[in-house]
Amino acid sequence: MMRYEYAKTNIYSWENELINYANKAIESHIDSEPIEFDKEILNKAYRHCGSVTRFHSKTFYMASELLPFDKRRSVRALYAFCRVCDDLIDCTKDDPEESLESWRINSLNDKPLKDDLIALAWTDTRIKYNIPKKLAEQLIDGVARDICIKRYETFKQLTEYCYGVASTVGLMAMHIIGFSGIEAIPYAIRLGIALQLNNILRDVGEDWKNGRIYLPQEELKQFGLTEEDFIEGKIDDRWRRFIKFQIERNRRIYAEALPGVRFLNPDGRFAITAAAELYQAILEDIETHNYDVFNRRAFVSTWGKIRRLPNIWWRSKSQYYVNQYNQINRNKKIA
Repeated sequence: MMRYEYAKTNIYSWENELINYANKAIESHIDSEPIEFDKEILNKAYRHCGSVTRFHSKTFYMASELLPFDKRRSVRALYAFCRVCDDLIDCTKDDPEESLESWRINSLNDKPLKDDLIALAWTDTRIKYNIPKKLAEQLIDGVARDICIKRYETFKQLTEYCYGVASTVGLMAMHIIGFSGIEAIPYAIRLGIALQLNNILRDVGEDWKNGRIYLPQEELKQFGLTEEDFIEGKIDDRWRRFIKFQIERNRRIYAEALPGVRFLNPDGRFAITAAAELYQAILEDIETHNYDVFNRRAFVSTWGKIRRLPNIWWRSKSQYYVNQYNQINRNKKIA
């Protein structure tokens, strides 16, 4: 068991509770005994996770290519584990609660079913990198919210959801990448929040069709918006002002998260910054298309991603993110 005392890097009131969640997960961790899996089956399992990652997220797949071999296939096993959690909620024909509970038992068992390739690769990864099991449980609990919660009243409530489905992933990935100290943890939480907010903005139309509105009800009201505007898919000045506000906050949280890459092992910094910046580029596409997230799904082309990589590489090796963060804080003081 390990006790972490966090540096006072949190800026927002909603971060305190999320850091407590992470603290509880890490405190409860007990190392599992190493397990020897059949190498041929295990390699097959990791290859399968790679295929799942490539099919469902070309951006994550491209970013993970920038990692050393062992870490690359392990973060893809983590992605595949998360993918199964999502699909059991959105795609299964069976009872989602029952299916998710069965997956919880199998995927968190140190001896998963041998015919479940994703569970095998994920278990090997979890044990090899001492990933706290409670973080995986928090992720499953976060995903389970989608079964019964379709609206969030406040941004604070939304950040709790984002922690469950995304910050937990960042914290688990951090164990695979390797990190130098406790200072990295609040930054990983922020990055998870930023990435999930990014996805929420991209998927407004798709989520609406599935009966969900993640955007805070309180903020929609502040901008004079109602669910009638979702029905119509109406892009007017109210909607544009609202999405501009959401994008500005999303970018600010990215900027306040990315200085944390300096606490990661050097061989993983480029991959993490690439994932963050390539996802963040989706916000530019939303702006370019007049903030229409009802009738199209914003994306960045393969070439659009590739041409960004050299500058991202430079930023990941420099003090760029720290300097940007300091500038934001200076501007706050001036304001």
